[in-house]
Amino acid sequence: MRTIVAAKAKAATTLALRWSDGTRADVDLNAMLRDKKLRALRDPSEFGRVHIGEWGHSLEWPSGVELGADTLWLETLSTTGREDARTFLEWRLRHGLSLAKTADALGLSRRMVAYYSNGEKPIPKAILLACKGWEVGHAA
Repeated sequence: MRTIVAAKAKAATTLALRWSDGTRADVDLNAMLRDKKLRALRDPSEFGRVHIGEWGHSLEWPSGVELGADTLWLETLSTTGREDARTFLEWRLRHGLSLAKTADALGLSRRMVAYYSNGEKPIPKAILLACKGWEVGHAA
């Protein structure tokens, strides 16, 4: 499981993140901070007081605001140009599919699903289309 090993506020809405797998990204949370629940983070002094939560599974602020590593990983994927991996992972999470169930659903190996989910390999367009097809078939 990937965890956050370093986090630092770089600007009023940007965090420099380092992940346990070595991934680094400057993630702009401007759009996310429009949410009323995150209102306290609009204050630059509060935003700058970020610290890593227990075991690296979240970021926390003194105001009580917390952002989970899963959410921040999705933002990291977008920031690093891996929209394909973000789309795939969001699809998996939305449907509560494990690696094994995803592999069965798409006719892939569990290992390949893990590569796609972690952003380690680019996801072919055919796989993303298969995800959409699976979703349509299971909505009925």
